Amino acid sequence: MATALKQEESNSPSQDNAENVVVRFAGDSGDGMQLTGGQFTLSTALAGSDLATFPDFPAEIRAPQGTLFGVSAFQINFGSRAIETAGDQPDVLIAMNPAALKTNVDALRAGGLIIADAGEFGKRNLDKAKYENNPLEDGSLAKWQLLKLDISALTLEAVKPFGLGNKEALRCKNMWTLGLALWMFERDRQPIVEWLKGKFAKLPDVAEANIAALNAGHAYGETAELSGDGLGSGHLTSRTVGAAPSAPGKYRTVTGAEALSLGLVAGAQLAGLPMFFGGYPITPASAILHHLSRLKEFGVTTFQAEDEIAAIAAAIGASYAGKLGITSSSGPGIALKGEAMGLAIMTELPLVIVNSQRGGPSTGLPTKTEQSDLYQAVYGRNGDAPMPVIAARSPSDAFECAIEAVRIAVQYMTPVMLLTDGYIANAAEPWKIPDVSGLEPFPTTFLETMPEGGLKPYSRDEKLARPWIKPGTPGLMHRIGGIEKGIDTGHIDYGAANHQKMTEIRRDKVLGVADSIPDQDVALGKAGGKLAVVGWGSTFGPIHQAVRRAVEAGKDVAHIHIRNIWPMPKNLGDLLKSYDRVIVPEMNMGQLKTLLRDQFLVDAKPVTKVSGQPFTIAEIETAIEENLS
Repeated sequence: MATALKQEESNSPSQDNAENVVVRFAGDSGDGMQLTGGQFTLSTALAGSDLATFPDFPAEIRAPQGTLFGVSAFQINFGSRAIETAGDQPDVLIAMNPAALKTNVDALRAGGLIIADAGEFGKRNLDKAKYENNPLEDGSLAKWQLLKLDISALTLEAVKPFGLGNKEALRCKNMWTLGLALWMFERDRQPIVEWLKGKFAKLPDVAEANIAALNAGHAYGETAELSGDGLGSGHLTSRTVGAAPSAPGKYRTVTGAEALSLGLVAGAQLAGLPMFFGGYPITPASAILHHLSRLKEFGVTTFQAEDEIAAIAAAIGASYAGKLGITSSSGPGIALKGEAMGLAIMTELPLVIVNSQRGGPSTGLPTKTEQSDLYQAVYGRNGDAPMPVIAARSPSDAFECAIEAVRIAVQYMTPVMLLTDGYIANAAEPWKIPDVSGLEPFPTTFLETMPEGGLKPYSRDEKLARPWIKPGTPGLMHRIGGIEKGIDTGHIDYGAANHQKMTEIRRDKVLGVADSIPDQDVALGKAGGKLAVVGWGSTFGPIHQAVRRAVEAGKDVAHIHIRNIWPMPKNLGDLLKSYDRVIVPEMNMGQLKTLLRDQFLVDAKPVTKVSGQPFTIAEIETAIEENLS
């Protein structure tokens, strides 16, 4: 949604006519919670609500059923006002088993609604979740509303006519739950029905069983509203959440991985280049390979390599041959690609490297979000090996950032690192599809004829970029590689003065990128004052909302969000020094804070979080209060 239309998002108790509601679906990793949340998101988007989602799932491919570490959750915040985050606290928690309840109930706001599948709260599942007593019966959930429904039994009854076995029939209970949720918030079932028919086109009985479960859950809501009996301490009512204001245009929901993939394709088209993507599966970056593999009609070649090193090496080879080379990974894979990144810097070839960050170090937290690869992006190569670094702030922003990464790569003949994280990659939000005629092309020029004075493969233009020469171009045989090359000539040269000069040129070329990026703006508030809250990447939403509330309360606070991590905008130092205090919330131990101190000698203070979960608005508000006092 357009920034001008953004209003403060609240997390107030849900009402019959609510401005926004936060719902969390939670269950075993085999219960289909991500699919349920995704389809609820689709219906919500079609209803015109603004939204933000947060998928949260275990790293194990299939953790033991019913265990605490096997819980999968999907949270969505949707409303009739602009939404920036997935919400601090759920208003509604749908818990499919005891483990899901135990791991998620403390996040539920006081007075919030729990919908629990009572049929799963037997002794075996209670033991797995480490409950001594059944929480649905012992009064421990008294501060919340509680609806106890035997969803398992109700699902089995709904799908009985289709002759499915017990195991297959129970797989439909996520659709029963979805049907109930669609009724609660007056969402249309038909898009889900069509999706089920398409998904199970070769298994019509399975499709019809799931549709029956969906309809049964919806019908149960209607019936329960009339009676209000036998539902525990809560009362089931539907709630109207209207459409959000939006600028005219065509919208779709988009995840960060989808938007980034589309942005890379758009960037290649604007550069007039075919794209080669070399990747290796790794969470949470794998989705980019999946999306790009479906876009072959746009001149995209995808290659799943045998390892991370082969993936980036193939992409470098493609760039050498005149294509736009792209590779992606997460932190551990980026570490493996480090030497090849140095090769791309030394050969001065365009390359885009996408890092979808996750919790580390080592294997760390594969499915959790973090921002701990900033040092790695800016500094993490041997030798003096500078590289432009860009960070997307949201799923939809990844589209523009991908185009910008491609532009810098081809105009400056350099690899570029584009940072997202697990939250951005997996989360979804509405995206206004841009008018492609308004995107400014930056067509690539290859050297095809012998220049006056002879061929100099390391000669420079006004951006200090060397010429791009396709191998096999008649008369333009040349040499590039990882060993230091002579100024202009490209011949191997170990000379001290030559290496000094070439190192300075590579540095100055990357620093020169700052000439083509805009000055740093203030996302909210004014330049100069008591406190600046500086963020990067996916911290945008909670920072923006916390600062908005502070500004509306009359506090002297501003929000600055940095897209160009390296080089930084030219005015950033003076902008930061115009504030009495600077705090930097980030999901690491203070990496951007260190970079700002190093570059501008500002006394930036860290606000850190490394729990694998995004910041809440309340956490940023607390940091603002502490630093204003």
